[in-house]
Amino acid sequence: MINNKWIIIALAAGIGAITFSANATTDGVCYKVRNVENWDVLNIRAARSASSHIVGTIPPQQFGIIAKAGSCAPISLPLASRWCQIAYYDGDVTLHGYVKRRYLEKSECP
Repeated sequence: MINNKWIIIALAAGIGAITFSANATTDGVCYKVRNVENWDVLNIRAARSASSHIVGTIPPQQFGIIAKAGSCAPISLPLASRWCQIAYYDGDVTLHGYVKRRYLEKSECP
Protein backbone atom coordinates (compact mmCIF):
# COMPACT_ATOMS: atom_id res chain seq x y z
CA MET A 1 0.00 0.00 0.00
CA ILE A 2 1.34 3.43 -0.92
CA ASN A 3 1.33 6.07 1.77
CA ASN A 4 -0.46 9.22 0.49
CA LYS A 5 1.89 11.37 2.56
CA TRP A 6 4.84 10.26 0.37
CA ILE A 7 2.92 10.93 -2.84
CA ILE A 8 2.17 14.49 -1.71
CA ILE A 9 5.80 15.07 -0.70
CA ALA A 10 7.05 13.67 -4.02
CA LEU A 11 4.65 15.83 -6.01
CA ALA A 12 5.51 18.94 -4.01
CA ALA A 13 9.23 18.30 -4.45
CA GLY A 14 8.79 17.80 -8.19
CA ILE A 15 6.76 20.97 -8.63
CA GLY A 16 9.31 22.95 -6.61
CA ALA A 17 12.18 21.62 -8.70
CA ILE A 18 10.44 22.42 -11.98
CA THR A 19 9.56 25.93 -10.85
CA PHE A 20 13.06 26.53 -9.52
CA SER A 21 14.74 25.18 -12.63
CA ALA A 22 12.73 27.44 -14.91
CA ASN A 23 13.36 30.53 -12.81
CA ALA A 24 16.94 30.06 -11.66
CA THR A 25 18.91 29.06 -14.73
CA THR A 26 19.96 31.72 -17.17
CA ASP A 27 21.04 29.29 -19.87
CA GLY A 28 19.90 25.85 -18.69
CA VAL A 29 23.24 25.01 -17.03
CA CYS A 30 23.30 23.04 -13.78
CA TYR A 31 26.22 21.72 -11.77
CA LYS A 32 27.24 19.24 -9.13
CA VAL A 33 30.06 19.67 -6.59
CA ARG A 34 33.52 18.33 -7.44
CA ASN A 35 37.04 18.62 -5.97
CA VAL A 36 35.66 18.93 -2.42
CA GLU A 37 36.60 16.30 0.19
CA ASN A 38 33.77 14.30 1.78
CA TRP A 39 34.43 15.91 5.18
CA ASP A 40 34.40 19.46 3.73
CA VAL A 41 31.80 21.78 2.15
CA LEU A 42 31.72 24.17 -0.79
CA ASN A 43 31.20 27.73 0.43
CA ILE A 44 28.73 29.99 -1.34
CA ARG A 45 30.04 33.56 -1.14
CA ALA A 46 28.16 36.87 -1.25
CA ALA A 47 30.60 38.27 -3.84
CA ARG A 48 33.32 37.07 -6.19
CA SER A 49 36.03 36.80 -3.53
CA ALA A 50 37.36 34.16 -1.13
CA SER A 51 37.27 36.83 1.58
CA SER A 52 33.60 37.63 0.94
CA HIS A 53 30.92 36.68 3.48
CA ILE A 54 29.76 33.02 3.33
CA VAL A 55 26.00 32.94 2.65
CA GLY A 56 25.71 29.15 2.71
CA THR A 57 27.42 25.84 2.07
CA ILE A 58 26.93 22.84 -0.20
CA PRO A 59 28.04 19.36 0.93
CA PRO A 60 30.11 17.44 -1.65
CA GLN A 61 27.47 14.70 -1.89
CA GLN A 62 24.69 17.26 -2.26
CA PHE A 63 21.17 16.34 -3.31
CA GLY A 64 20.01 19.84 -4.18
CA ILE A 65 20.16 21.74 -7.46
CA ILE A 66 23.05 24.02 -8.31
CA ALA A 67 22.00 26.20 -11.23
CA LYS A 68 23.94 28.84 -13.11
CA ALA A 69 22.26 32.15 -12.31
CA GLY A 70 24.63 34.50 -14.09
CA SER A 71 28.05 34.66 -15.64
CA CYS A 72 31.37 33.13 -14.60
CA ALA A 73 33.85 35.99 -14.37
CA PRO A 74 36.23 37.58 -14.90
CA ILE A 75 36.60 36.23 -18.42
CA SER A 76 40.26 37.29 -18.44
CA LEU A 77 41.02 34.33 -16.10
CA PRO A 78 41.09 30.62 -17.01
CA LEU A 79 37.67 28.97 -16.53
CA ALA A 80 38.70 27.10 -13.35
CA SER A 81 39.72 30.39 -11.70
CA ARG A 82 36.48 32.25 -12.43
CA TRP A 83 33.70 32.87 -9.92
CA CYS A 84 30.27 31.66 -11.10
CA GLN A 85 26.99 33.16 -9.96
CA ILE A 86 24.75 30.31 -8.83
CA ALA A 87 21.45 29.53 -7.17
CA TYR A 88 21.42 26.50 -4.86
CA TYR A 89 18.10 24.85 -4.02
CA ASP A 90 18.02 22.00 -1.50
CA GLY A 91 14.27 21.56 -1.13
CA ASP A 92 13.91 23.93 1.81
CA VAL A 93 15.71 27.10 0.78
CA THR A 94 17.26 28.77 -2.24
CA LEU A 95 20.65 30.43 -1.72
CA HIS A 96 22.19 32.84 -4.22
CA GLY A 97 25.87 33.63 -4.43
CA TYR A 98 29.20 32.80 -6.03
CA VAL A 99 31.48 29.76 -6.09
CA LYS A 100 34.78 29.05 -7.84
CA ARG A 101 34.24 27.24 -11.13
CA ARG A 102 36.94 24.65 -10.27
CA TYR A 103 34.52 23.18 -7.71
CA LEU A 104 31.67 22.72 -10.21
CA GLU A 105 31.07 19.99 -12.76
CA LYS A 106 28.35 20.38 -15.36
CA SER A 107 25.33 18.19 -14.72
CA GLU A 108 21.89 17.70 -16.20
CA CYS A 109 19.24 20.11 -14.96
CA PRO A 110 16.15 18.47 -13.46
